[in-house]
Amino acid sequence: MTMKHILLSCAVSAGVLLTSAASAKTTAEEAAQLGGDKLTCMGAERAGNADGSIPAFEGKWLGTWPGAKTSGYDPGPYAAEKPLFTITAQNAEQYAARLTEGQKLLLKRYPTHYRIPVYASHRDFRYPDWICETVKKNATTAEVVSHGLGTTGTTGAIPFPFPKSGLEAQWNMQYPHRAWTEEAILDQFAVYGNGSRAAGRVHYMILSPWNDPKNRGSNQDKVNTYFYNETQLPERDKGTVIIGWTPNDDSIDRQAYLYNPGTRRVRQAPEFGFDNPQGAGGLRTVDDDRLFNGSPERYDWKLVGKQEIYIPYNTARMNDPALKYADLLTPHSLNPDVMRYELHRVWVLEATVKQGYRHVYARRRWYLDEDTWHAVWVDNYDGRGQLWRASMVNYFYSPAIQGYQAGVALYHDLTADAYFADRLVNESKTSWRLNTGDLTADMFSPDAAKRGGH
Repeated sequence: MTMKHILLSCAVSAGVLLTSAASAKTTAEEAAQLGGDKLTCMGAERAGNADGSIPAFEGKWLGTWPGAKTSGYDPGPYAAEKPLFTITAQNAEQYAARLTEGQKLLLKRYPTHYRIPVYASHRDFRYPDWICETVKKNATTAEVVSHGLGTTGTTGAIPFPFPKSGLEAQWNMQYPHRAWTEEAILDQFAVYGNGSRAAGRVHYMILSPWNDPKNRGSNQDKVNTYFYNETQLPERDKGTVIIGWTPNDDSIDRQAYLYNPGTRRVRQAPEFGFDNPQGAGGLRTVDDDRLFNGSPERYDWKLVGKQEIYIPYNTARMNDPALKYADLLTPHSLNPDVMRYELHRVWVLEATVKQGYRHVYARRRWYLDEDTWHAVWVDNYDGRGQLWRASMVNYFYSPAIQGYQAGVALYHDLTADAYFADRLVNESKTSWRLNTGDLTADMFSPDAAKRGGH
């Protein structure tokens, strides 16, 4: 048995995970509301908010929009818009009810570098029918299983449109609609307070059977996603490859293999996940990917409720190849002139480290967009209860996947006075290749790691 399974067995014996996994089933009456007059097929409220700053859900576009390009970079349908207003350290108190604690602290800590340009909010894109049908099916059939480490239900869409517990909301956060295949050359930078930068570049690929639009499977199928990460920069690490797959049910250990170009050998990574540091400067953890990735076993989960929050949204502009890193990567914060925030309703999800477990983040608070269930912001706290890292993912609508794609991710370390910028493509001479269907499972084997490293 691995240490993971020993700890899991102990927790189950104590009844901890069994208690946290228990929740009431969704009724047929609730499920019938999905896609109706009051709720979207994802369970989001169709109506706007009281003051009209959040519009009603329209869902008028699917896959494209008037004037969209058929190839190459597209700034999206809202490129001509200007900010309605900008939140700064000077006026932050006026908007405090709609800011996260991380946003407030960033404004306070970096009053001349961090600001929040707020644009008109939009809810114009709907999901394909097959996704809506899967969500409705999951609403009455999906259950949390494996003592909290997995779910039943059908792949390709969230399992719990009416989450009754934090654990169910957590599985929605991990199982939103995403690309089936992704490939890009991604640039990464640790940016320090004095303006210095440490650069990285990776060749990144994923193949996710879970997201395959042509094949609906079970959330109990073994493999969720195959991954490939080949380092191209810095030069001292060039040719290093991490490759493997992640399970659907985390009672099964993920498999990861490491190719070291110095020894020209592939070995199995002993444990690749949780709070292992990753990226230039070690300013994020492995499970920081898309703000949370991996087993939920180390935390107790709490669904706090809904809030109206200014979040990054419709951020295609920051992928513009005309933008140079020298202009983007300003000290203390990515250049706020290219940022875009909108007011949206979000689910607030909180996790605290479970007794008997450890993680560098003792408490985490996520903000999940109600229309997509993507995690767009998280505030991470250390063991002393101090806000340590505030992170975001900038999503943009992708016609290729008929949904929102994770773009530039920013991880602010408020202790180190630094931030890590990931998933940049502006100067990598590539663009996102999404849902091409030309990736196969044999491209993610240990042998493939050795071939890629050469």
